[in-house]
Amino acid sequence: MSEVREGQEPSSGAAFLGAEVRTWRMRAELSQRELGLKANYGQQYVAKVEAGERLASPEFADACDRVFGTPGMFARLRKRASQHGYPDWFVPYVQLERQATGISNYSAALVMGMLQTAEYAREVFQAAHPRATVNEIDAKVERRLRRHEVMEKGTPPLLWSVLNEACLRTAVGGPEAMAAQLAHLLKEAESPHITLQVLPFAVGASPAAESFTLLTFDEGPNVAYADTAMAGQLIDSPERVANATATYERLRAAALHPDQSLSMIRKVMEEYAR
Repeated sequence: MSEVREGQEPSSGAAFLGAEVRTWRMRAELSQRELGLKANYGQQYVAKVEAGERLASPEFADACDRVFGTPGMFARLRKRASQHGYPDWFVPYVQLERQATGISNYSAALVMGMLQTAEYAREVFQAAHPRATVNEIDAKVERRLRRHEVMEKGTPPLLWSVLNEACLRTAVGGPEAMAAQLAHLLKEAESPHITLQVLPFAVGASPAAESFTLLTFDEGPNVAYADTAMAGQLIDSPERVANATATYERLRAAALHPDQSLSMIRKVMEEYAR
């Protein structure tokens, strides 16, 4: 059993696979450079794989099976590690999201991922990943849509989303795509488990400048997740979670009533549909 298994469980598939590579390399009494030479990879690549900073390639996994004499084991581990498909820093959040009894989100500029249509998500990913292939974008869209399965459980979490008016006015994908996205929001809001509010521009300065999400559980502790330009940050400090909760309460108080919010979403949708 690997050292990581005996201590702390890795938070991602890449980290788990990397820990196994390191364990078997140490067992074989090989340095990272020596393993790299046998696998036709550089020492730096091996180091990144072992640190969980990079998911091993299928070729590297096959090479590990050859070097360590483990027929197919690393290939299978690599396939399993790649199935979650999310960035390593996002995996802990996704795992907690599936367990939460409450999800409270503030969307500062873009509709939260769980409530996005496929076309809207595609436009978002294409803008953020201009070098990605069509297949890579398709995979990202599929994973994002899959997150909605949380709301399809027998007892789904209570989802509350406060959308800055910028989410409605930013024409992601053009008028047709936005009309479809806003229609999707109205449809989602029909669920008794989902509440939407709009924070209008008329409010002035927002209590929060960036998007964030609060996850609550029957048995705490609750956590917060902050979106950033480069990655996301999972926050479990009780003090910081309490501060984020207070900020969210101010956002809800400043936003339009849910009924007024749906009316505004419908109005903007009709503007796009003209």
